[in-house]
Amino acid sequence: MRIPYTSPLPQPVIFPPHASDISGAVDALINFLTSKRTLENKKTVILSGAGISVASGLADYRGSNGTYTLNKTYRPIYYGEFCGSHAARRRYWARSFLGWPTLHRSQPNPAHHAVARLGEMGLLSTVITQNVDSFHPQAHPTLRTLELHGYLRRTVCITCRTEYDREKFQTDLKQLNPNWASFLEEMIANGAFTTEDPAERRKRGLKTNPDGDVDVPGVDYSTFRYPPCPKCLAGGVATDQGKEVRTDDDGAWEPPADGMASKAAGILKPAVIMFGESIPNDVKVAVENAVDDAQQILILGSSLATYSAWRLVKRAKDQGKPIAIVNLGGARGEEQFFTDIPTDNDGTAGLRCSLPLEKTLPALVERLEQARSSTGDRLTRGFVPAPWA
Repeated sequence: MRIPYTSPLPQPVIFPPHASDISGAVDALINFLTSKRTLENKKTVILSGAGISVASGLADYRGSNGTYTLNKTYRPIYYGEFCGSHAARRRYWARSFLGWPTLHRSQPNPAHHAVARLGEMGLLSTVITQNVDSFHPQAHPTLRTLELHGYLRRTVCITCRTEYDREKFQTDLKQLNPNWASFLEEMIANGAFTTEDPAERRKRGLKTNPDGDVDVPGVDYSTFRYPPCPKCLAGGVATDQGKEVRTDDDGAWEPPADGMASKAAGILKPAVIMFGESIPNDVKVAVENAVDDAQQILILGSSLATYSAWRLVKRAKDQGKPIAIVNLGGARGEEQFFTDIPTDNDGTAGLRCSLPLEKTLPALVERLEQARSSTGDRLTRGFVPAPWA
């Protein structure tokens, strides 16, 4: 995955004009989702980003112009750095250890549940999400979800590819790092993790970064320890490859005795796609097929700053498919996605609005359910056009 697009993003041009408020945006979204082409084929694919999880207590980390706001100096760890550096892994897992409780206790919000209801209405084919919080599969297990960038709920061994539960991994980290565990309990007790306000967190000595990463400036991360892959520790793949898994007396992973990183094995990483790491081919093919099979694409809460997401919207545009974006603030290259939109467009040919998803999507579902009840459970564009339409 490439480093995100970091240039400032222009403010969006809202259309249709009445989509500037929730009522008007709902009108336009109904037109988009229940046009003749979609009602006949039921093929709207959703692409979601961090903005849909804001109401779950997870900050989206970008302002309306697309730049990082919680920690402007944030630099994500790269895959090669993680795999090749014991010190980098210590730092990563220590910060993840501190951030995991907040992420783990968070739940899908009304926007996720509204997506579930849209799926139950037969209006969606697939959800493609950039998010690694797993809220989509939790909220709508029967609606197909493709997790483009992986998921934090599991760890995976870079040697044998075996996956393990992240919460159980957290327990192992606590046992290996009793002093860090005490520090975490202290931070939880004094409310350090109850606010996403960057100023408040800085007062308490914390910096918040994406994906459950919490930095404590001045802390020596070299004291942090992490366990190896149990399967590799027991032999098998690592041994077959001429590699070794070493641990200290407490069972924490240690580098090879000769210091050769190429001989290291049994290293666990989060089951997410890190920057510099390739998206698995089966995932790449699945998301491309989902876009190809759809009649249109609806982007929810994404600035499209990562190329892996942006290229999917570009793919839909190249195929002449209508595009809709609901995102607070700008989206990368969005101006090229809305060329050739008719001046009398009511949302059917595409739309752009900048509104909170946790309010807009439930309002959309409510209106659609009213239409269903008034038409005998048959979805139609069952509302009276606004005076400006």
